Amino acid sequence: MLTGLKIENIAVIESAELEFDSGLNVLTGETGAGKSIIIDSINAVLGERTSRELIRTGAESARVFASFADAGKAVEAVLKRNDIEPQPDGTLVLSRSLSASGRNSCRVNGCPVTVSVLREIGSGLINIHGQHDGQALLMPERHCGFIDSLAENSALRAEYKAVFTQLVAVKRKLDSLYDSRDEKEANRSFLDFQINELTAADVHIGEREALNKEKELLLNGSKVMKALGGAYAALGGESGVAVGAEECAALLESAAKFYPEAEEAAKTMRGLAYELADCAAGVRDLAEGFEYNPERLSQIDERLDALYRISMKYGAREEDILAKLESLKKERAEIEISGELIAELEQELYALSDKIKILSARLTESRMKAAAEFEKRVAEELEFLDMPKVRFVVDRKPTALTSKGADSVEFLISANPGQEPRPIAKTASGGELSRIMLAIKNVLSDKDDVGTLIFDEIDTGVSGSAAEKIALKLSQVSRGRQVICVTHLARIAAQADRHMKIEKTVRDGGTFTRVSPLSFDERAAEIARITAGGSVTALQIETAKEMLINAQKAAEDMR
Repeated sequence: MLTGLKIENIAVIESAELEFDSGLNVLTGETGAGKSIIIDSINAVLGERTSRELIRTGAESARVFASFADAGKAVEAVLKRNDIEPQPDGTLVLSRSLSASGRNSCRVNGCPVTVSVLREIGSGLINIHGQHDGQALLMPERHCGFIDSLAENSALRAEYKAVFTQLVAVKRKLDSLYDSRDEKEANRSFLDFQINELTAADVHIGEREALNKEKELLLNGSKVMKALGGAYAALGGESGVAVGAEECAALLESAAKFYPEAEEAAKTMRGLAYELADCAAGVRDLAEGFEYNPERLSQIDERLDALYRISMKYGAREEDILAKLESLKKERAEIEISGELIAELEQELYALSDKIKILSARLTESRMKAAAEFEKRVAEELEFLDMPKVRFVVDRKPTALTSKGADSVEFLISANPGQEPRPIAKTASGGELSRIMLAIKNVLSDKDDVGTLIFDEIDTGVSGSAAEKIALKLSQVSRGRQVICVTHLARIAAQADRHMKIEKTVRDGGTFTRVSPLSFDERAAEIARITAGGSVTALQIETAKEMLINAQKAAEDMR
């Protein structure tokens, strides 16, 4: 329940403090006095979209404070989730500051919060029903929402929407895979050809370089053989240096037996003889191991030619060719994987399609059941609101599956007996829209634990007996929760448990708005002003007092 509202520098309100009670709280005042500013201020402190234009001319900033009692379990859960401590007395205080620079500051019980958190908390505290809410009745796409509120099927709708979202995502993915698969399938045979060609080529890194070296060697094979033979003859032949070194070493060793000074030379020569003998043996092995095969040369040429053709198609370097083979294999594998994924997704799509049909049927069933109750209860409310001959119908038609189900809902009315029900947008007057909306709001009033309902000039286009019935209905609603009503109707003002007047004054070249609670006599004077629309006579004031007394009795009779 809203207990207090403090406004600073909002439009023509320099400073105002309002106190609210349980029951029916009424705000009245002349047109342009600033009643809408009160609603704008409440919207701001509830986290709704606002503008710097609200800041009073000449002020750098504006502030709104709202205090609440008995916030309710839903709001308490939001507070706990955001680590906001309760006040010692249980009061909940929301505040919002607006600056000319565009910066916002939001607080809950003194703790800084984001606008979205403020809005979430605010939505659990107050429902505001404005004079333009009736426009929702002119938009059939919003009618199903009213039925869903009565059906209390939010969990079912959330489950349905989650499955529908998943279904749409799977269908989109499948469509994309189908398109990709068709393109890849057309290329499958060419991929297979390329993979087979590269696999058969059996390219190895460094192979071309090794083949070129081998080719060069074979091209110079006779020279190599001649050189190796000559080298061996020079080393190991009968007159070769290895034989000479051996003879020299033997002579020096013989001399060293008698001439010790020759021993060192003998050792050195012996070592050289061994090395030359080893070298001669090595050259002999090279000569014997060298294979000069002219046929091998033609094989190398064929292989190099094959590698050249492959490189012209797939890459100059062997690394590029091997990378291309891996890329082609991956692309080919993706075709197989794509087929497997399509099969899996198709199975998932079938399962989701079955599930969405079941959920859609359950959702439709819940709506049809609620629609029957909705028709009955709205009709009862309309009869009380002086529209006894109106027939109210909820027209439901099946549609293709959407994110909201498979139902098209539209409200129809028949204003007179014998007439076929027609869409509200084509039938209802402004006054009828106001009463139909009030009836709907009252039917749905017990579907949440919001403690405060605000009606902003919902009585537009209503007068006479209908106005009295609306006043009684608002009074009835206020017995279960706090109601705040901005009105131009004397009969509604007369039903108030607390009546405040909004007045605009001009002083020192500036415009100011003040809000004052009214005593019994002041209420009578204000109701007389509303009724007269101009100068007030003593008789009109007495009539207003009588209206207040009768309204109080009527309210007591309804309790």
